Amino acid sequence: MAKLPTILVLNGPNLNMLGQRQPEVYGRESLDDIAAACAKKAKALGLGLDFKQSNIEGEMVTWLQQARGRHAGIVINPAAYGHTSIALLDALLVTELPVIEVHLSNIHRREPFRHQTYVSQAATGVICGLGSQGYLLALEAMANLINPKKARA
Repeated sequence: MAKLPTILVLNGPNLNMLGQRQPEVYGRESLDDIAAACAKKAKALGLGLDFKQSNIEGEMVTWLQQARGRHAGIVINPAAYGHTSIALLDALLVTELPVIEVHLSNIHRREPFRHQTYVSQAATGVICGLGSQGYLLALEAMANLINPKKARA
């Protein structure tokens, strides 16, 4: 049986606190809830899923470096690191993979320092403001990016 193309879904700092932290901004779902929904969506799309979270920038950089040659694409919610981390930008560029950036909240309707991210400079596309549905939309988009001829679920 052929190995499924695997998507790295990488989550940044404080996302392990989803459902507890500012639910009016980030929603009531936990990161485990989002991971389960992503696993179901990935299976329907014929994709493998590698879902990770870290509060440590360097660990995220290491995982991105390891993605090159192992994964078919990256969905990343960099959280606050998106606004501060040139290291994540550089690591994403090194992968030479398609990247979809996801934010649960609409970063453009929040504080001015959240309006721009370094990660966006490496992203094929950006989804923000749609809550956890953004992850599922990102997986659909990624499936189309890595195999545009195959019909999608």
